[in-house]
Amino acid sequence: MNQKKITGKAIIFSAPSGAGKTTIVKKLLETKIPLMFSISACSRLKRGNEKDGIDYHFLSVLEFQKKIKNNEFIEWEEVYENNFYGTMKKEIEKIWESGKHVVFDVDVVGGISLKKYFGESAISIFINPPSLDILFERLTKRATDNKSSLQKRMNKAIEEIKYKDQFDKIINNDKLDIAINETINLVENFIYKS
Repeated sequence: MNQKKITGKAIIFSAPSGAGKTTIVKKLLETKIPLMFSISACSRLKRGNEKDGIDYHFLSVLEFQKKIKNNEFIEWEEVYENNFYGTMKKEIEKIWESGKHVVFDVDVVGGISLKKYFGESAISIFINPPSLDILFERLTKRATDNKSSLQKRMNKAIEEIKYKDQFDKIINNDKLDIAINETINLVENFIYKS
């Protein structure tokens, strides 16, 4: 993909942490739509039961920076200091070669970059939380962050929500079942009717 060779479609999901994006994407991937999840690369440490090559491609900061220099990413971002996330070109090629469409679960900046890269071959979807209070509640219940980290996530969420209008579609996740059905219908229409 040194030249931009697009052979499939791209479904891009972005949302603040805790908005329900991962749950919605998992349900979408359980459908019969020919989709495959793009596994992002990151330079952070594994959390809990995460596995390399399944949850993320875990790279050291130096490995990540080397891949940046070698132009191996479609997009990448330093989300926090020395905490890189990105989409590797070879990951997308592999999915399209298998005859499937690629699903991305990325942060807002990554989502906007991917939409620009793929153009009309992509649909970008922003999963909007019901409110910042509910988002804070969800993040607190996760119990994966200390107070300082939780505040960082909330500050980032406030910033990310400002970009939601740059996405093709906003899905409000007030009721999870409704948001899941709306997402599945949207993706089916995009893949089969365009």
